[in-house]
Amino acid sequence: MIGEKKSKLAVMWLSGAHFINDIYTGMLNPLMPFIAAKLDFTLAFATLIISISHIFSSVLQPLIGYFADNIQRRGFIFWGLLMSSVFISFAPGLPCKWLFILFVVLGSLGSSLFHPQALGVVSKFLKNGKKDVAKWMGIFIGVGALGYSLGPLVSASIAQFFGLGKIAPACLIGVIWALFMFKFVPKISSFEEPVHKFAFTQAFVDILTDRDLNILFFIAMVKTLITTSCAIFLPFLWKDMGYSKFYIGCALFIFTFAGGVASTISPWLEKKFGTKAILYLSMISTFPLLLVFILTYKTHPWLALVMFILTGAITMMATPVIMVVAQNLAPRYKSIISGFVNGFSAGVIAVLMSVLGLVAENMGITNLLFWISIIPVCASLLIKYIKL
Repeated sequence: MIGEKKSKLAVMWLSGAHFINDIYTGMLNPLMPFIAAKLDFTLAFATLIISISHIFSSVLQPLIGYFADNIQRRGFIFWGLLMSSVFISFAPGLPCKWLFILFVVLGSLGSSLFHPQALGVVSKFLKNGKKDVAKWMGIFIGVGALGYSLGPLVSASIAQFFGLGKIAPACLIGVIWALFMFKFVPKISSFEEPVHKFAFTQAFVDILTDRDLNILFFIAMVKTLITTSCAIFLPFLWKDMGYSKFYIGCALFIFTFAGGVASTISPWLEKKFGTKAILYLSMISTFPLLLVFILTYKTHPWLALVMFILTGAITMMATPVIMVVAQNLAPRYKSIISGFVNGFSAGVIAVLMSVLGLVAENMGITNLLFWISIIPVCASLLIKYIKL
């Protein structure tokens, strides 16, 4: 058994690890147009690589969550952070596209190892009721989003001023933090309650037959569709307009940073306005924001940039809310639920992205974004069916 002070210290270390891990996760998006030019592949192939990356960082998370919920070892969070930091940092400087893809896959797999167990363990450390869990989950997810926002800025800055091959030393931050976590994050066996093992089939049947959970998973997918489409396609749009690596990196940084801030304060907003109000706002606002962006990105680029940033903030605001509600619906399967909300939802969208890359090449990026932005408005009709 561990005390409250040690528990919160462990959550702080895990939050720091989430921040650092997601820096690496966000590094590649602003660089892909330039890596594509260097290694000679198209927008569609670049989108396919990013899709493969998201599949390995996302789709496997529920499965990894099952093992994380059934073991008393904390190895996933350490090895996950190490793999993300090393392989993603070295990937941009590689001279061969197939080797580049291999490193992207291995780095993405590291992220897939880290997230389910980290999200599940954060909930287990917190013993002071729903309010405390919601607050710290907001912080944990928020700092992850802030880390993801810094990834484009870090990689774009290094690439702009030193070159793509000079990003590799950035891996040291993740390696050092992972080593410190061995000391400051207690073993799972130190929890007061024992780990109750459960059957693989029963766990997934319980989760996938729950209507409320399925609605929450679908909402998470739609939100991910918006953020991923913006993060993948707009760097190509801006590169074609003549913007630099640094500008693109800064734009993606502010986009996700705004989402991280919104995620951090969302538990307070939820308490003030209610869970469903946050979900409705997050889903319905996407269409007008992206519509204004599409209408102004050529003539009023600063206004378009503001709309882009607000899209990130509003869309990501509901992430901690969805996570906590989903975990409360099935508290026995915290890591698996985390894998579905944080991972599998993104993985499904990643598979879709491989198709949307071809659509963007033929239809145009802004036309595609217009039609995508309508989907959350339609999906918001499902929110009223969630029983809270």
